[in-house]
Amino acid sequence: MATPVSPSQLHSFLAFDFGMRRIGVASGTRLLGSAEPRGTIQGGDFDAIAALIRTWQPDALVIGVPRHPDGAPHEMTAKAQNFGRRLSGRYHLPVFEVDERYTSVEAEAQGAADVDAAAAALILEQFFREHP
Repeated sequence: MATPVSPSQLHSFLAFDFGMRRIGVASGTRLLGSAEPRGTIQGGDFDAIAALIRTWQPDALVIGVPRHPDGAPHEMTAKAQNFGRRLSGRYHLPVFEVDERYTSVEAEAQGAADVDAAAAALILEQFFREHP
């Protein structure tokens, strides 16, 4: 059995703000501790995800997992977690989950042109804060 990888051992990441119709994408590095929005792809477009992985060559992937305001899971929680398992199985990269409550609201408040991609960047920056 493989030894689990510590997030602090990894340096480059792709993050996803999962949605059934749209998935926001961001990339970032631990060195800078920040993330850049990279656009939005259609939900379930694994060919587009494969192209992003070839382009950015991340060490790991981060997905935002939505929850109710009180932290309780809901229907999209399980769908996002399933998406993470599919990413792990297809691309053989570590996948980390981040609680992504309010990231889209924050991206909208910041005036983001692409709310989904901006939310993915916020998710990745939160991951960096949680895993210094």
